[in-house]
Amino acid sequence: MYIIAGLGNPGREYENTRHNAGFASLDALAKRHGIELTTRKFQALTGSGYIDGQKVLLVKPQTYMNLSGESLRAACDFFKVDPEEGLIVIYDDISLAPGQLRVRKKGSAGGHNGIKNIIAQLGTQNFLRVKVGVGEKPAGWDLADYVLGHFSKEEQVLMEEAFLRAADAASALLTEDVERVMNQYNTHK
Repeated sequence: MYIIAGLGNPGREYENTRHNAGFASLDALAKRHGIELTTRKFQALTGSGYIDGQKVLLVKPQTYMNLSGESLRAACDFFKVDPEEGLIVIYDDISLAPGQLRVRKKGSAGGHNGIKNIIAQLGTQNFLRVKVGVGEKPAGWDLADYVLGHFSKEEQVLMEEAFLRAADAASALLTEDVERVMNQYNTHK
């Protein structure tokens, strides 16, 4: 079994913000595979089903971004999923251009508080990631204001495509070699 998590913040005021790129990507994945994210469990909205023959639990933590690890630790513990083998996390990355993807096998938090909390809760930084580029913070902007801001109309078009590609990348990680998935999705668009 795999757990695929999309990171974001719950609530209408955070819908379609840069920080919710993980939520949007997970929604695209759920829609594509007919999985409803309606069950409240592990401080999250969850849905289970099969993707390419693999049993999956899709998770949207409702803890707010900075406490995402609490939800994922509870889900991994309950299903006895080793995060190093069966966890995929989709989230926003300000170091990538809007719409660019980067798949990674492991790594540091890179300043992302949601990932920092996941690493602290799980005790490992070795889990699969699909990073969705949301663009670099403009000079003089507060980081929180930037990531909680909305995309421009031009960026929104790029992002809709990126959410679908992030969903495809997460699906590919279920059945394909990680290196191959990285080679396919870690290209500049």
